[in-house]
Amino acid sequence: MFHKEGFTIILITFFLVAIIALLAHFFVKVPGLRIGIQMAALLILVLVLQFFRNPSRVAIQNPNHILAPVDGKVVIIDEVHEPEYFKDKRRQVSIFMSPINVHVTRYPASGVVTFSKYHPGKYLVAWHPKSSTNNERTTVVVKTSEFGEVLYRQIAGAVARRIVNYAQEGDSVLQGGDAGFIKFGSRVDLFLPLDTKINVTKDQHVVGAKTIIATSINEEE
Repeated sequence: MFHKEGFTIILITFFLVAIIALLAHFFVKVPGLRIGIQMAALLILVLVLQFFRNPSRVAIQNPNHILAPVDGKVVIIDEVHEPEYFKDKRRQVSIFMSPINVHVTRYPASGVVTFSKYHPGKYLVAWHPKSSTNNERTTVVVKTSEFGEVLYRQIAGAVARRIVNYAQEGDSVLQGGDAGFIKFGSRVDLFLPLDTKINVTKDQHVVGAKTIIATSINEEE
Protein backbone atom coordinates (compact mmCIF):
# COMPACT_ATOMS: atom_id res chain seq x y z
CA MET A 1 0.00 0.00 0.00
CA PHE A 2 1.25 3.49 -0.88
CA HIS A 3 0.39 6.81 0.72
CA LYS A 4 -1.94 9.04 -1.26
CA GLU A 5 0.58 11.90 -1.10
CA GLY A 6 2.88 9.88 -3.34
CA PHE A 7 0.44 8.91 -6.10
CA THR A 8 1.38 11.75 -8.48
CA ILE A 9 5.12 11.34 -7.96
CA ILE A 10 4.88 7.55 -8.38
CA LEU A 11 2.91 7.92 -11.61
CA ILE A 12 5.32 10.49 -13.06
CA THR A 13 8.32 8.38 -12.06
CA PHE A 14 6.78 5.26 -13.62
CA PHE A 15 6.28 6.97 -17.00
CA LEU A 16 9.76 8.55 -16.96
CA VAL A 17 11.35 5.19 -16.15
CA ALA A 18 9.34 3.51 -18.92
CA ILE A 19 10.45 6.16 -21.43
CA ILE A 20 14.11 5.88 -20.38
CA ALA A 21 13.97 2.09 -20.65
CA LEU A 22 12.43 2.24 -24.14
CA LEU A 23 14.87 4.87 -25.38
CA ALA A 24 17.78 2.82 -24.07
CA HIS A 25 16.37 -0.31 -25.76
CA PHE A 26 16.11 1.31 -29.20
CA PHE A 27 19.00 3.79 -29.24
CA VAL A 28 21.79 2.46 -26.99
CA LYS A 29 23.69 -0.13 -29.00
CA VAL A 30 26.19 -1.22 -26.34
CA PRO A 31 24.47 -4.09 -24.45
CA GLY A 32 26.19 -3.48 -21.10
CA LEU A 33 25.48 0.25 -21.17
CA ARG A 34 21.85 -0.31 -22.25
CA ILE A 35 21.19 -2.71 -19.38
CA GLY A 36 22.97 -0.40 -16.94
CA ILE A 37 20.74 2.54 -17.89
CA GLN A 38 17.60 0.43 -17.63
CA MET A 39 18.60 -0.99 -14.23
CA ALA A 40 19.42 2.48 -12.89
CA ALA A 41 16.00 3.77 -14.01
CA LEU A 42 14.30 0.77 -12.38
CA LEU A 43 16.23 1.40 -9.15
CA ILE A 44 14.93 4.98 -9.03
CA LEU A 45 11.36 3.68 -9.34
CA VAL A 46 11.94 1.16 -6.54
CA LEU A 47 13.35 3.89 -4.26
CA VAL A 48 10.34 6.13 -4.88
CA LEU A 49 7.94 3.25 -4.22
CA GLN A 50 9.60 2.29 -0.96
CA PHE A 51 9.67 5.91 0.22
CA PHE A 52 5.91 6.35 -0.20
CA ARG A 53 4.94 2.98 1.25
CA ASN A 54 2.20 3.13 3.87
CA PRO A 55 2.02 -0.11 5.84
CA SER A 56 -1.33 -0.81 7.47
CA ARG A 57 -1.05 -0.53 11.25
CA VAL A 58 -3.75 -0.81 13.89
CA ALA A 59 -2.75 1.02 17.06
CA ILE A 60 -3.67 -0.45 20.44
CA GLN A 61 -5.67 2.39 21.93
CA ASN A 62 -4.51 3.40 25.42
CA PRO A 63 -5.03 6.91 26.86
CA ASN A 64 -2.06 6.37 29.20
CA HIS A 65 0.35 5.83 26.30
CA ILE A 66 2.05 8.17 23.85
CA LEU A 67 2.82 6.19 20.70
CA ALA A 68 5.60 6.93 18.25
CA PRO A 69 4.25 9.34 15.62
CA VAL A 70 6.74 8.09 13.00
CA ASP A 71 9.27 5.38 12.20
CA GLY A 72 12.88 6.26 12.87
CA LYS A 73 15.65 6.65 15.46
CA VAL A 74 15.37 8.56 18.73
CA VAL A 75 18.01 11.31 18.58
CA ILE A 76 17.01 13.58 21.48
CA ILE A 77 15.59 12.98 24.94
CA ASP A 78 15.84 16.11 27.03
CA GLU A 79 14.11 18.64 29.27
CA VAL A 80 13.82 21.85 27.27
CA HIS A 81 12.00 25.15 27.05
CA GLU A 82 9.29 24.99 24.37
CA PRO A 83 9.03 28.57 23.05
CA GLU A 84 6.16 28.51 20.57
CA TYR A 85 3.06 27.21 22.35
CA PHE A 86 3.66 26.16 25.95
CA LYS A 87 6.41 28.71 26.65
CA ASP A 88 7.62 26.59 29.55
CA LYS A 89 9.67 23.45 30.19
CA ARG A 90 8.67 20.14 28.61
CA ARG A 91 10.12 16.69 28.02
CA GLN A 92 11.30 16.53 24.42
CA VAL A 93 11.66 13.32 22.42
CA SER A 94 12.88 13.71 18.84
CA ILE A 95 12.76 11.02 16.15
CA PHE A 96 14.89 11.26 13.00
CA MET A 97 13.65 9.64 9.79
CA SER A 98 16.14 8.63 7.12
CA PRO A 99 15.02 8.45 3.47
CA ILE A 100 14.50 4.67 3.86
CA ASN A 101 12.01 5.03 6.74
CA VAL A 102 8.23 5.14 6.35
CA HIS A 103 7.41 8.86 6.35
CA VAL A 104 3.75 8.75 7.40
CA THR A 105 3.02 10.87 10.48
CA ARG A 106 0.53 9.32 12.91
CA TYR A 107 -1.29 10.85 15.88
CA PRO A 108 0.61 9.91 19.07
CA ALA A 109 -2.55 10.08 21.21
CA SER A 110 -6.31 10.46 20.87
CA GLY A 111 -7.92 13.80 21.64
CA VAL A 112 -8.92 17.14 20.15
CA VAL A 113 -6.60 19.32 18.06
CA THR A 114 -6.29 22.68 19.85
CA PHE A 115 -3.51 24.21 17.72
CA SER A 116 -2.18 23.63 14.20
CA LYS A 117 0.23 26.00 12.46
CA TYR A 118 2.56 25.84 9.47
CA HIS A 119 5.90 27.69 9.47
CA PRO A 120 7.97 28.22 6.31
CA GLY A 121 11.69 28.04 6.96
CA LYS A 122 15.14 26.74 6.10
CA TYR A 123 16.24 23.20 5.22
CA LEU A 124 19.03 22.44 7.67
CA VAL A 125 19.85 18.78 8.18
CA ALA A 126 17.12 17.33 10.41
CA TRP A 127 19.49 16.51 13.30
CA HIS A 128 20.80 20.10 13.49
CA PRO A 129 19.97 21.66 16.92
CA LYS A 130 18.28 24.66 15.29
CA SER A 131 16.18 22.66 12.80
CA SER A 132 13.30 22.53 15.31
CA THR A 133 12.92 26.32 15.22
CA ASN A 134 14.51 27.36 11.89
CA ASN A 135 13.36 24.74 9.37
CA GLU A 136 10.08 24.42 7.51
CA ARG A 137 7.77 22.82 10.07
CA THR A 138 4.26 22.37 11.39
CA THR A 139 3.26 22.49 15.05
CA VAL A 140 0.23 20.50 16.21
CA VAL A 141 -1.19 20.30 19.74
CA VAL A 142 -3.61 17.56 20.79
CA LYS A 143 -5.53 17.86 24.06
CA THR A 144 -5.64 14.40 25.64
CA SER A 145 -7.46 12.93 28.64
CA GLU A 146 -4.36 11.78 30.55
CA PHE A 147 -1.46 14.00 29.43
CA GLY A 148 -3.25 17.29 28.94
CA GLU A 149 -1.93 18.99 25.82
CA VAL A 150 0.71 17.14 23.81
CA LEU A 151 2.66 18.91 21.07
CA TYR A 152 4.28 17.26 18.07
CA ARG A 153 6.24 19.09 15.40
CA GLN A 154 6.90 17.86 11.86
CA ILE A 155 10.27 19.22 10.71
CA ALA A 156 11.54 19.21 7.14
CA GLY A 157 15.13 18.06 6.59
CA ALA A 158 17.82 19.00 4.10
CA VAL A 159 16.11 17.05 1.32
CA ALA A 160 12.44 17.51 2.23
CA ARG A 161 10.60 20.37 0.56
CA ARG A 162 7.02 19.72 1.57
CA ILE A 163 5.25 18.86 4.79
CA VAL A 164 1.68 17.57 4.63
CA ASN A 165 -0.38 18.14 7.77
CA TYR A 166 -3.98 16.95 8.07
CA ALA A 167 -4.62 18.22 11.62
CA GLN A 168 -7.12 21.07 11.82
CA GLU A 169 -8.10 22.90 15.00
CA GLY A 170 -11.22 21.36 16.48
CA ASP A 171 -10.68 17.93 14.91
CA SER A 172 -11.23 14.87 17.10
CA VAL A 173 -8.34 12.53 16.29
CA LEU A 174 -7.60 8.89 17.01
CA GLN A 175 -4.31 7.51 18.32
CA GLY A 176 -2.33 5.97 15.45
CA GLY A 177 -4.45 7.67 12.78
CA ASP A 178 -2.92 9.25 9.66
CA ALA A 179 -1.84 12.79 10.59
CA GLY A 180 0.19 13.69 7.51
CA PHE A 181 3.39 13.04 5.57
CA ILE A 182 6.85 14.56 5.18
CA LYS A 183 8.49 14.11 1.79
CA PHE A 184 12.13 12.98 1.57
CA GLY A 185 13.89 13.11 4.93
CA SER A 186 12.75 14.71 8.18
CA ARG A 187 12.28 14.70 11.95
CA VAL A 188 9.39 14.80 14.41
CA ASP A 189 9.65 16.32 17.89
CA LEU A 190 7.31 15.44 20.76
CA PHE A 191 6.86 17.80 23.74
CA LEU A 192 5.35 16.14 26.81
CA PRO A 193 4.60 17.12 30.43
CA LEU A 194 7.58 16.99 32.78
CA ASP A 195 6.08 14.17 34.88
CA THR A 196 5.73 11.89 31.85
CA LYS A 197 7.63 8.62 32.06
CA ILE A 198 9.80 8.15 28.96
CA ASN A 199 9.92 4.53 27.78
CA VAL A 200 12.54 4.81 25.03
CA THR A 201 16.27 5.48 24.99
CA LYS A 202 18.48 7.55 22.73
CA ASP A 203 19.44 5.79 19.46
CA GLN A 204 16.53 3.36 19.82
CA HIS A 205 14.65 2.60 16.61
CA VAL A 206 10.90 3.08 16.96
CA VAL A 207 7.87 2.15 14.86
CA GLY A 208 5.02 4.58 14.25
CA ALA A 209 1.71 3.71 15.96
CA LYS A 210 3.42 0.74 17.68
CA THR A 211 6.30 1.78 19.96
CA ILE A 212 5.25 3.28 23.31
CA ILE A 213 7.26 6.47 23.65
CA ALA A 214 5.93 7.46 27.06
CA THR A 215 3.38 6.62 29.73
CA SER A 216 1.38 8.82 32.07
CA ILE A 217 1.81 8.93 35.86
CA ASN A 218 -1.58 7.17 36.09
CA GLU A 219 -0.30 4.07 34.25
CA GLU A 220 1.06 2.46 37.42
CA GLU A 221 -1.86 3.35 39.65
